[in-house]
Amino acid sequence: MQIDSVADLFGTAQQMASAGQAPQAAALYRDWLARHPTDPLGHAVYFNYGVLLSGLDDLAGAASAFGEAIKRNATFLPPFINLGVVYERLGATEPAISHWAHACASLAAVSGDSLAYKTTALKHIARVLESAQRHAQAEEHLRQIIEIAPTQRDVVQHWISLRQRQCAWPLLEPVGTLDRPALLRGMAPLSLVTHTDDPMLALALAAAYSRAECGVPADFRSDADFADRPPSPRLRIGYLSSDLRSHAIGHLTADMYRLHDRSRYEVFVYYCGIPQEDAVKARIRDSVEHWCDITPMDDDAALARMLADGIDILVDINGHTRGARTKLLSRRPAPVIVNWLGYAGTMGTPYHHYILADEVIIPEGSERYYSEAVRRLPCYQPNDRHRTVGAVPTRAALGLPEDAIVFCSFNGTQKITPFGFDRWMQVLRGVPGSVLWLLKSSDAVDVKLRERAQAAGIDPARLIFAPMAGNADHVARYAAADLFLDTAPYGAHTTASDALWMGTPVLTLPGRGFASRVCASLVRAAGVPELVCNTPADYVAQAIALGRDPARLRAYRDRLLAFRESSLLFDTENFVRHIEQAFAGMWQDFREGRLPRPDLSNLDTYLDLGAAEDHEAQETGTLPDYEARWHQRLARRHAFQMLPPDRRLWSPP
Repeated sequence: MQIDSVADLFGTAQQMASAGQAPQAAALYRDWLARHPTDPLGHAVYFNYGVLLSGLDDLAGAASAFGEAIKRNATFLPPFINLGVVYERLGATEPAISHWAHACASLAAVSGDSLAYKTTALKHIARVLESAQRHAQAEEHLRQIIEIAPTQRDVVQHWISLRQRQCAWPLLEPVGTLDRPALLRGMAPLSLVTHTDDPMLALALAAAYSRAECGVPADFRSDADFADRPPSPRLRIGYLSSDLRSHAIGHLTADMYRLHDRSRYEVFVYYCGIPQEDAVKARIRDSVEHWCDITPMDDDAALARMLADGIDILVDINGHTRGARTKLLSRRPAPVIVNWLGYAGTMGTPYHHYILADEVIIPEGSERYYSEAVRRLPCYQPNDRHRTVGAVPTRAALGLPEDAIVFCSFNGTQKITPFGFDRWMQVLRGVPGSVLWLLKSSDAVDVKLRERAQAAGIDPARLIFAPMAGNADHVARYAAADLFLDTAPYGAHTTASDALWMGTPVLTLPGRGFASRVCASLVRAAGVPELVCNTPADYVAQAIALGRDPARLRAYRDRLLAFRESSLLFDTENFVRHIEQAFAGMWQDFREGRLPRPDLSNLDTYLDLGAAEDHEAQETGTLPDYEARWHQRLARRHAFQMLPPDRRLWSPP
């Protein structure tokens, strides 16, 4: 095939590649370049040729093609960006960063294309720096993007998340044209509930996030579309998650699926995560009747598969977390959609009908903070009694003192707040010689936390950092700690279950929102409700009292270990029976026309008012007049602009 026009070449090559004939398209490029060695558009042809070779995993050929494009036109920036990606894939991160940095520095004229090239290059640099644990440098490159393009919501969200993991306080530092309220409005829901315990604001932000991410799909189903579905012999339950593998969610639910009553429930799992295999993923896959990997499917194909499977109740185990397929859910692939476990909070969508919780996590009267209808289990979290745990190491092997009280908190550093860290320092002051054992994030974060400890009058050596470890070995080392000190407002969830399984007592301070109350639920379900504190002062006092009473701590350990096989927290069979009852009730609601419809009215106003508050000046969740403060703000806004009544905090006087 002989083609002379560059436009015809690009069009034909694209058609061939789309038809699965990428090698033939590559041959077409090679033939054209051989016949047109001096064409003035040769740099663009070499670039497209390189892109094609990259897709064929011919990295050496792609690098050569991009290099030739650069030789022919050094002002053409896309090959610099793509050559950086090739170098990264080859493991040469420094040359990759160098090429991206060149693209950033070579923008003389300001135009839409040039800004897009620069932000793309900066994103690549930030991503590689972050994976290399060079967090501060990654943060700075994300900051540059925000200064150039403040409307890139994903960058703003990632920048805030990265600052949380670095314990960069205050968190919401104005950047570019974005002040603190604007940054808060742009946060991801998961970052917000880690930042502040304000469940009304969390609902408002989740609703805004869902609107921005998904909007209203052009094609979606309503109740009427499912009305004539013939009943199936068994209720068809679908679980959708990217985390049913060696991940906290996979470890929690691994033993659950096999325990469903197969005479009444047909279980489908739709996996949408990374392709790597591991033992947890294999165990779950082998325990269910139907496993479908929808990762390579687009939303159309995944929707068609779920509709063909006739799913009655679809359980979203991602929520607002990485890997979620929320756009797929917005098209309503099942009559009933349930929010459970993956995201600790409300989704704020019109298509999640129920949220599973328990009486501790969402106590009576707190339903107003959730868009979904609340259905309560005895304990909302499942567990795995058959988990694999490594050999318990000695304290010496872990770098811990043999005779000191060891407080631990193996939550991620993103969950540490200035308020919580200062409480820990009070505890260390009150228990001389004790140490605080934390999960290592990076050397830079370790230094930052030790400096803050020193500023509080605590010897920095009393902070000890545990390196990352495989799950079995990580769980085993909990036995070396005397007391787990929970974080707030986002407490320990899977980490609390791990600690309690190993007999390590957990002290927690619940707040108002979902994420801040899960640990209290787990502690209660493990049989030690007295370790749930009422106030920050109570938390500090109890931690000090326990730290000064090793015999009492040993008694708690013995009690937890003695009753773990019979406690509510680890009774997976009981959990499954109750979640099945919840499913049956939901399905009856649907069949009888009582399916709840989420009310999202006034949430834009709640977000506007909540974002204006300074959540870093005080712990919102500890304020005794929380609802009264909201009423005052709403009344003030109503005086300016009439607000319709809603089912939450606003009813006009």
